[in-house]
Parts: sequence; C-alpha cells; structure tokens
Amino acid sequence: MSYMTSLEPVQSLLHGADHFDEKIVEGEVNLREFLAGFLSYYPGWIQALYVIRAGFVRLLGMRQKGLPELPDLHPEDVSFQPGKQETIFKVQAAHEDKYWIADASDKHLTASLIVAVEPLNGSRNRFYIGTVVHYHNWAGPLYFNVIRPFHHIVVKAMARAGIQQPG
Repeated sequence: MSYMTSLEPVQSLLHGADHFDEKIVEGEVNLREFLAGFLSYYPGWIQALYVIRAGFVRLLGMRQKGLPELPDLHPEDVSFQPGKQETIFKVQAAHEDKYWIADASDKHLTASLIVAVEPLNGSRNRFYIGTVVHYHNWAGPLYFNVIRPFHHIVVKAMARAGIQQPG
C-alpha cells in the first residue's frame, strides 16, 4: 500500500474500480503549486490528442464539447471546495497540503484524479498522482484501453510540469 492508497478517501474510491494507476514525482513545490502547474499544462501535442479524441468518441456514439480551454491557473486559484469545477475536473474531496481528488464523468466512464502529497525533508515533497476509472457501459473499457498508452504519457508530462518552480 502506498502513501496515497493508505488515505481513507482514496481507499473508498478504489472500491470496485476497473482501473487504477499511480505515478510518483518529487519536487520543491507545495500541493497548490503542483496542481496549478499540473492542470495548466496544455501544449500543442495534448491539444492535438483532443482533436483525435473527438473523432474517436464520435465512433462510440458520444460527443466531445469542443476543446478544453487553455488553463492558466495560479496556486491561489486552485479550488479545494467540493463541487467546484477545475479545468475538466470537478473537485470531490480535498484537504489542504494533503490531497486533492476530482473527477470527470461521461456516460461511458468516470475517471478520478487523485493528487496526494507526502512531505519529505525541508521543502521537498513527494507527489502521488493516481487515476481511478469506473466503467459505466461497454464503451468504457473500449475507450480507456485505446487511450491508455496516451494517458500514461500525458500524466507523466503533466506531473513534470507540476514540479516546476512557479513564476
């Protein structure tokens, strides 16, 4: 059991999950700074993946509501209030300087993003980034298994952006 999966809100989210993965990075930023960098990372290659995704989901009988807006979050802008929208995610649970859990839901699946922070020495922190997926119908596993390789690449790149020093 990792630091992240030992947290009670994460344990309940993992119950009945169809997929779970976890990435770990370390840096000298706090949770708000990490989230601002992580959620604001939206280079051209990720935008191109969203364009491709739009055609793919149409084949599955779903729609994509355009491209996500280019985010430019600052640490103080990141919401920790359940129910608030933060980029494509809706905050489900959060505890300042401990964890942030949000999800994006569609008719085929719900994908939850978990970011937990474990303090290390001085200002250094270890960030655990988890993805939990619950399928809703037949299209869920089909969709996720097609995008899974890209998911890993995108999350790793976003995590690297999250540990960059702000400013």
